[in-house]
Amino acid sequence: MSLKNHKIAFIFPGQGAQYVGMASDFTEDRPELKNVLEQFDKENNVTLAKIMADGPSELLKETRFTQPALLFHGVVAMQKLQSALDIKPDYVAGHSLGEFTALVANGVLSLEDAMYLVHKRGEFMIEANDGQPFGMAAVMGLSGEKVSQICKEASEKALVVAANFNTPVQTVVSGTKEGVELACSMAKEAGAKRVVMLEVGGPFHSPLIAKAGEMLTKEMEKITFNETDIPVVSNVDAEPQTNISVIKSNLAKQVISSVYWVDCIEKMIEEGVDVFFEFGPKKVLAGMIKKINRKVKVYGIDKLEDVEKVLEGVNEL
Repeated sequence: MSLKNHKIAFIFPGQGAQYVGMASDFTEDRPELKNVLEQFDKENNVTLAKIMADGPSELLKETRFTQPALLFHGVVAMQKLQSALDIKPDYVAGHSLGEFTALVANGVLSLEDAMYLVHKRGEFMIEANDGQPFGMAAVMGLSGEKVSQICKEASEKALVVAANFNTPVQTVVSGTKEGVELACSMAKEAGAKRVVMLEVGGPFHSPLIAKAGEMLTKEMEKITFNETDIPVVSNVDAEPQTNISVIKSNLAKQVISSVYWVDCIEKMIEEGVDVFFEFGPKKVLAGMIKKINRKVKVYGIDKLEDVEKVLEGVNEL
């Protein structure tokens, strides 16, 4: 296998990519994975296994279900590839929620503990908003720097921040409803190609949900975090990290901080990564990476058939 001469990163998506039926390809012949879902349902008094398999999609979109569903999908897709290919990442990273999936990939968290934590994280992110009107929107066609500047100006009237730097020309803003609407109209005036309001359950990655970070910190104290030699590249500062106390602190900050995804990808490329494997629904991050750097190889694993394609592709490296 010719992957020996390459540096590899495993990456995992955040919310928005979920779909009914996700992960079913990977659990059919693995009863122990079905047991993980059943145990999760029992402990949290929910029916995640059923919602993932049969919907309705409205329930799957609820943050408290979306987060454990995406994490589970990412982990089982990764395990499937690793059972077919002897492969270990040099770096791991995840977009927002995906950072927790990345910490299962590098052995810091168990699958069960990570699912519990992100289920709680989802609940906290909704609870923390206190019912105030909020919004999130994707701005296309302007630099992240320009969008940040617009948010700063708009915030003089109503709070809005640049929440996700997804590609050099796609940035998500988050904040009060008034602030987001103002930033969107300013972005259009500044030449944005498109502005799309997002269907979300809260003003994620903004100071409006500061309480969620505090609640998550307390919850993490109950969980075992294992040492690792595979760095996770953190959303909050795009730095590779193996120090457990810093990793935990970054996870709490990440809820209310911007996701510096462009910087995360550029940092890994700078460190020599030239092959990325994305595990999770719809291969969203693969599309983003192509807009950040077209020279690197990106493989997306969503379904079983993708594993076959990856095996063929890797043979050609």
